[in-house]
This record gives sequence, C-alpha cells and structure tokens, in this order.
Amino acid sequence: MLSVSARKRFGDFILDAAWSSDQPIVALVGPSGSGKTLTLQCIAGLITPDEGRIVSAGRVLFETGARINLRPQERRIGYVFQGYALFPHMTVLQNVVFGLRAQRSGAATTAGAPDRTKDIVERLGLTRLAGKYPSELSGGQQQRVALARALATDPEVLLLDEPLSALDAPLRRDLCGELSQTLRDWGKAAILVTHDLSEAYQIADTVVLYEHGQTTGAVSKNDLLWNPSSERVAKLIGARNILRAPIAEPPIDSIVLNWRGRRLEAARSPSHRLQAGVGDSLAFFVRPEYVRLIRKNRPVTEGLRHTNMFHGAIVGERDEGTTWALYFRLDEPGTPSQGHYDLEIEIPKLVYERLNISVDRHWDVSIHPGSIQVLPG
Repeated sequence: MLSVSARKRFGDFILDAAWSSDQPIVALVGPSGSGKTLTLQCIAGLITPDEGRIVSAGRVLFETGARINLRPQERRIGYVFQGYALFPHMTVLQNVVFGLRAQRSGAATTAGAPDRTKDIVERLGLTRLAGKYPSELSGGQQQRVALARALATDPEVLLLDEPLSALDAPLRRDLCGELSQTLRDWGKAAILVTHDLSEAYQIADTVVLYEHGQTTGAVSKNDLLWNPSSERVAKLIGARNILRAPIAEPPIDSIVLNWRGRRLEAARSPSHRLQAGVGDSLAFFVRPEYVRLIRKNRPVTEGLRHTNMFHGAIVGERDEGTTWALYFRLDEPGTPSQGHYDLEIEIPKLVYERLNISVDRHWDVSIHPGSIQVLPG
C-alpha cells in the first residue's frame, strides 16, 4: 500500500498530489511539467514537501504534523532516473554494485561481488555484459543495468522516471512487456512516470492522471479507459468524439439523447449512477474505431436496423499509417458537433482502400449503444 499526499510550491507552480494505491504497479501519467517527477522526488526524499504525508508499506516516510522526514537512505526506495544516469567510467558490474554503496575498483568480477548483486546480474541477463561500459551497451541493455542498480538495494518501492523515453519507438514497444514482467517477477511495488497512456496501460495496474500539479485518484487502467469518471478525465486520457446532448426520454433501460436533431440511444453505465432527467445535457464520447461504415448494396441486417444509424459525408481525413482517421458530417441541418465535423471515425487502411473512400464520400454509419460512453456530470 502506497499513500501520497504532497503539496509543494515552486514559484508559480504548485504540486498538489493526493492518491493512494494497494496495487503493485502505479503509473503517473500526464504532460511534461505536470508534477510527475516532483512526486517521485518527494517520495524518495530528494525534495521535502511543504506539507503532506507519504506512507509506504505501513511505514511513514514523511508527515508534516508528526515532523517525520526520513532521510533518502532510510526510505528503502530504488530510483531509475530518466536517461538512466549510469556512471560512464564504471563497468556494468561496478554500476550495479554502486547501488549497494560498495563501489569496487579495477577488474571487478561477479564472483567477487555480493551474492545479491550476482543474483541480480544473472537474473537480468547482464552476466556477459558485466565488464562492459555504458557506452558499449544498447538502450535496452542500459535500461536493465539501471534497473539492476536500483534493485540491488532491495527496495520496498521502485521509482521509474520515464524509463523508456530514451529508446526509439520499436524498441520501446518491445521493452514495455519485458519491463512489466521483470517488475512482477521481482515482486516489487513500483511507480512509473510516463506521458504515454498506452505505455502505462501495458505496464501498470492503476493509473493516476496529472495536470498542472493536480491529480486524480488512482484508478484501475480498465476503469480509466472504459469508464472515465468525468468529462475532464476523458479529455485527459485523450478520448475523441467527446460530445454533448440533452436527454430526450426518461432513462429506463437505456439513455436516449437528442443529438443533432436525431435520436441517439446509449447503454447505461453499470458503474456510474445517472443523476439526470429529461432535458438535462449529458457529456458522452464515442470511440472512433467503434463507428461502423455500412457497406453499400448490401441488405441491412435486423440488428443494424435497430442501431443508431446516420447518413452523412466524409469532409476530411488523416493518414495515420496503418489506419485512416475520417471526419464525418451528418446531413442534418445545423452546426456540426466538432467544428466542421460531427464524428471522427477510425478504419484500417485496407478497409479504406477496398471501400474506395478517397472517391466515395457519402455513407451511412452506425453506432452501437454499448460503444457510447455516457460521462457523469
């Protein structure tokens, strides 16, 4: 269990972090300058908050009221710095041993290192690299050395400050799974700082969102992505097609909205209680990949006949490599919901080519009620 409450002023910027989690791996997600790294430094004891309370595994590391402020070396915190911060003049083994505050000089070997260091070096696949220097290692190898150095102290909590940011995209994808498995194999609680939500989703169990020094609570990654707690949270996670419409009928089994002069039926969320009635405006979002283009010259199935169906035109598009983002505008009169378009639709490139969408711009689309996420007020 890790509980963090830390308030710290730096000029005009105020860090006001408050969250707790009993899950093994927590990801702090947000843009640069939002306070993520400052939070790690407060936990590690490198920065003293103006006020707050930090508890790790039942041990109080910091509390202003009780005047508790353990020194960094007393906190049992392992820290993997952004860019790894390996000592360039030390070999892999010497860097790892440094984590134990027992630097060795000359031609150190795994046989002469403490048993724990030897075990870490072997388990992280660094034995053959023990005599090499950081400049001779790949980015992935450097990451493992930095991780080994942090684990050498046998920490209660491991802090990782954007551990994959120095790597190129293909390697970063490959190492996401490896890092997650390594953390779970060691059984260590860990806090990961990243600005990449997909990275957090692959590695962590729970996520805390940061924005201008403010935080949300720690929530499971599935709840965050599929049941955001508010319109603000949906925007923070980068949800697209965030829209608004009034309730058209009394909510019973589903929620019927009057969107752009048309009836739009959405499924009720099993986790968010609806506290709104007819005429009240609700925020909702539709994932672009869940908007379905209806193929022409084919009979409409009975299932689709009762699904939200709309007609309109593609008024813009964006090539994203393996997919296309299409900007779709309904034929209904009035101002489109998102500037010049109503819906963003995402389709695979193969579908784009087979349906000849670059030429054929007028389509029917359907939106399944279960893919519409209604947001709490």
